[in-house]
Amino acid sequence: MTTRYAGIAWTGTGYRVEVVDAVGRRVVEPGSWDAGRVAELIVRLRELAGGGALAVVVDSTNGLLDGPMTAAGLDVYRADPWQLPPRPRFGSVPAALLAEQARSAPGTLARVTAEGGSLTGRAEEFHEGVRASEPVRAALTAAGRYFEHGRRDTPRVALTFDDGPDPVHTRQVLEILDRYDARATFFCVGHHVAALPDEVRRIAAAGHELGNHSWSHPFLPDLTAGQLREQLDRTAEAVARVTGETPTRFRPPYGALSPEVPAALEGRPTILTMFDVDSRDWTRPGPGQITATVLEATGPGSVVLMHEGAGDRGQTVQALPSIVEGLLERGLELVTVGELAEPAGTDSTQPRDR
Repeated sequence: MTTRYAGIAWTGTGYRVEVVDAVGRRVVEPGSWDAGRVAELIVRLRELAGGGALAVVVDSTNGLLDGPMTAAGLDVYRADPWQLPPRPRFGSVPAALLAEQARSAPGTLARVTAEGGSLTGRAEEFHEGVRASEPVRAALTAAGRYFEHGRRDTPRVALTFDDGPDPVHTRQVLEILDRYDARATFFCVGHHVAALPDEVRRIAAAGHELGNHSWSHPFLPDLTAGQLREQLDRTAEAVARVTGETPTRFRPPYGALSPEVPAALEGRPTILTMFDVDSRDWTRPGPGQITATVLEATGPGSVVLMHEGAGDRGQTVQALPSIVEGLLERGLELVTVGELAEPAGTDSTQPRDR
């Protein structure tokens, strides 16, 4: 069976795709796609397989495509920094280089699985970075610049949604939250903010909080300090252009940290915002399991991680009403992370703007 190789690079405006055959010849002219057209891109990649096999390769700074592509049955591979030339300050290496890496040295690439996600094969590195960052996190917590959960004696919970906005699922999530008059926090990626500004406006107009989740969802330890700051700043600027307000909360993609990450953010009014309940909805275990995971682990002060972008989040949407109802039945108020972080006694019951 003939194999073709599709390299997908990210830029400030979207994705660049280059497809070569088994001897390195270009199959079609390179194509460009914005982040709101991923479904179309997947259809096109299937067509370009040409009746054979297609290996799709991204690098570790492009964490938005593996979910929808593996769910669509594509074979997705990740190229790591030590296999590639240096990246520019903003953007990945060119798509042609990614395609050639897959063609010439396929055994060096990590095949991405639905279960392991973008970090398939790098779990130990991820956990070591989190462990090594503990002293820095403690210092940031003391300075009010790191937040993982709220007070355990106050009946409030923050639902958070990562990786959006999404052209379909964001509106569905907003409709459900509105039904229960619940507030939430949406950690957006710059790629999607630039492609779908109307969805960002809907989030803000509904009274929810917007946070920064980087531009391209990279594995942060792979970035230089300058590259990390560029990801943070460009996303903040994109949100501010759409809403008029600059987000001050930043959630690292995957929750990945290293001692260098907070240092790179020094001088910026940024609060690293994590979570203490992981719904694991990105593994798509079924709406019932997502609901059970959240309700079993959530209590007063919890920050719950869910997703409404970068993949098929239909299961999350299906689970959300049961999650909200279950939390409300316990007497837990659903607020934004910013409200959850407010000092005890602060009144969060004021009506929100519509």
